[in-house]
Amino acid sequence: MLRDYAVDERISTTQQAKLAYVYVRQSSVGQIRHHQESTALQYRLVDRALGLGWPRERVEIIDDDLGKSGAEAQHRYGFQRLIAEVGLGHAGLVLSYDASRLARNNSDWHQLLQLCSMFSVLIADSEQIYDPGLYHDRLLLGLSGIMSEAELHQIRMRLHTGERQKAARGELRIPLPAGLIYAPAGGIMLNPDAQVQERIRLVFDSFMRLGSAKAVVRYLRQADLALPVRPLKGPAPHEIAWRDATDARVRNILKNPVYAGAYVYGRRCAAPEKRSEGAKNPTRAVPREQWEVCIQNAHPAYISWETHMAISDKLTDNVGNFKAGHRGMPRKGKALLQGIAMCGSCGRRMALNYSGPDSNHPVYRCRSERATCVGQYCQEVRAPRVEAEVERQFLAALTPDQLAIALAALDAIDADVHGLERQWTLKRERAEYECERARRQYDAVEPENRLVARSSKASGKASCVRSKRSSRTIGGGRRSKPLR
Repeated sequence: MLRDYAVDERISTTQQAKLAYVYVRQSSVGQIRHHQESTALQYRLVDRALGLGWPRERVEIIDDDLGKSGAEAQHRYGFQRLIAEVGLGHAGLVLSYDASRLARNNSDWHQLLQLCSMFSVLIADSEQIYDPGLYHDRLLLGLSGIMSEAELHQIRMRLHTGERQKAARGELRIPLPAGLIYAPAGGIMLNPDAQVQERIRLVFDSFMRLGSAKAVVRYLRQADLALPVRPLKGPAPHEIAWRDATDARVRNILKNPVYAGAYVYGRRCAAPEKRSEGAKNPTRAVPREQWEVCIQNAHPAYISWETHMAISDKLTDNVGNFKAGHRGMPRKGKALLQGIAMCGSCGRRMALNYSGPDSNHPVYRCRSERATCVGQYCQEVRAPRVEAEVERQFLAALTPDQLAIALAALDAIDADVHGLERQWTLKRERAEYECERARRQYDAVEPENRLVARSSKASGKASCVRSKRSSRTIGGGRRSKPLR
C-alpha cells in the first residue's frame, strides 16, 4: 500500500506535468553489499513521489552512482545526468533521502540549488519539500549542504587519524608487492614461490651489475623472462600474474623499500594539480626524508637498507642533469668521453657534436664563450686523437692486473649463465606443475566421478544453448550469423 502524503501547496500542476527524479547513491561497493536496507529506503522514495501526485510513468530513478563517493561530481555520471535534466527543464521534482546522497561538497550542491531555483524545481527528502526559490527554504538547503560537507570532513579526519596511529606501530596492512605476502599467523614473509623469489633477486643483481633500469629491461626481454606482479584490482586475495618486463615495473621493484625489509607509510600523497591529466585520484611521490613512518628491519628482506639507499641514489643520478649534480647514464654514440670531457681552458663540461657528410665524426666542443654572448666557441677538439690517448693510458693502468681482470670477467659471465639456467629451471618446474595439475583435474571427472562429469557436461550444454539463442537475437530480434 502507498503511504498517504499530505500534498504541499507549493506543488503546482506545471511541476507535476514534468518528471520526478529519484536519486539513489551509496558511497562504496561495501555499503551496497552490507547496507542493503539503506539502498532499499532510497528506492522507496518512488512511493513518496506517487503520494505527492506524480504518476508512476513520470517518475524516473537515477541509480548510476551506486558505489561512488559524493565528494565530487567528476565521475558521478548519474549526478551529471540529473543536472542536465534540470537544466533542460525536464524536471519538476528531485527526491533524495537526504542532502548527503546528492552531494557532499558545496560547489556541486549549490550548483544544483541554483539550477532548481532558475527552473522552479522542488527538492524533497524523506521528510520535507523545499523550494530553492524561497529564501527560508534556500537557507535550510544551504545549511544541509554545509553539514553534509562537514560530516564528510569529520569522517575522513577520524579515519585518517586512526590509520596514521596504526601505521606508526607498523600494524596497518598495506598492499604488498609480488615478492612478499602476509603470513597466516601474522606479519610479513617472503613469497614461498621459489620462482618469484629468484626473479626478484635477479632484478636487483642485474641492476647492480648493469647500473641502469633500462639495461635491466633489455636484459630480461632478451632472456624472455617475465616479472611477477600483483594486480590490486578486484577482490582480495590478489593472485600473482606474470607480465613482460617494462621500465615502470622494474623501477617499482628497485624503488620499493619494502624489499629492503622496511615498513613505510606515506610514500605518496594526493596531487590535485594532476587531475587535468585524466587521473581519478592522482598522487605524487614524497621525498624519502618526508615519509611519515619508516621502520627498518620490520620483516625479511631481499636486500639490505644500505643497498636500497645506493640503488635509489643511482637511479636519481642516472637522470642526466649536470646542474643538479647528476652525471647521467652513457648514451648511444661513437664518442668514448661523452658527458665527462672537461675543457682545459675554462674547466667547464664539453658538449658532443657530430660532423662530416654522414654526421659520424664526433667532436668535443666547449660552448662557454657562446653562452656568455661572445659569439665564439671556447675550443673544439676532434674525438679520435683524444680518445686514442685515453685508451692508451687506461690500458697501461690495467696492465699489472690484466690476469685478475680477465678471471673476474670470466667469473661474471659464468655466474650470469648459471643464473639464467636457474631461472629457466624454475620456469620448467612451474610448467610441469601446471600440466600435472591440469591432468589431476581431468582425471577427477573420469568414470569414478561420473556424477561430477555429468553435471559439468549438462551445464556446458545449457550455456551453449543460451549462447546460440543470444546469437540469433542480435540486431533487434532478427536472425543473424553466430559469431565465429
